[in-house]
Amino acid sequence: MIVLHHCPGSRSMRVLWLLNELDVPFEMVLHAFDTGLRAPQHLVLSPAGRVPALEMDGDSCFESGAILEILCERYSRRGLGRLTGDLDRPDWLVWVHFAETVTQHVSSLIQQHVICPPQERSEFVMRVETEHLHGCFAAIEGRLSTPVENSDYLLTSGFSAADIAVGQAVWMAQHFTTLDDFPETAAWFQRITERESFRRALPDPGRGIFAQGYYPQPHLSGSV
Repeated sequence: MIVLHHCPGSRSMRVLWLLNELDVPFEMVLHAFDTGLRAPQHLVLSPAGRVPALEMDGDSCFESGAILEILCERYSRRGLGRLTGDLDRPDWLVWVHFAETVTQHVSSLIQQHVICPPQERSEFVMRVETEHLHGCFAAIEGRLSTPVENSDYLLTSGFSAADIAVGQAVWMAQHFTTLDDFPETAAWFQRITERESFRRALPDPGRGIFAQGYYPQPHLSGSV
């Protein structure tokens, strides 16, 4: 039995999306985005007190990118991974882990917009992190704009867990900025999020990290 420890809207959403896509049986334990993740019983599963954590076959693992690799190898016939020897294996690994590059900037913006009280927010940090996100979007745009046989997905061999990992990170990022200047990325994002597996991974209204759909950057006097 597979058990996913999940906080709606967080990194664990990419594991939920993948499990939905794999169409395998699993159970889910929901956690609030709070200090409960530091509870001793959860720290046994995820020593840093984060989600996702995955229990499987009497063992547990953490880190979303690692979990994606483990699941794709276990269910290799579903074709969402690229195994050793596959020509797309290096690119698959690069894009699966590029999701964390996107998410580190999202995490900083979550700290600013969602966690920090208004008087402690930094307009400078918000602006810089948003610019970094645009740099990430430009990297995705460059890949999708490359004239190859298949530009519908991040890999020329088709949809994979790489699209899931990066797509979920871009979903988080769009709570703070837009894809208006990145048309190929916007079209790719719309394409992958039309999948039923993505819709089933979305947080229920009012649940999870994000209390609102979009957080405009405030103009704070005296910010540093």
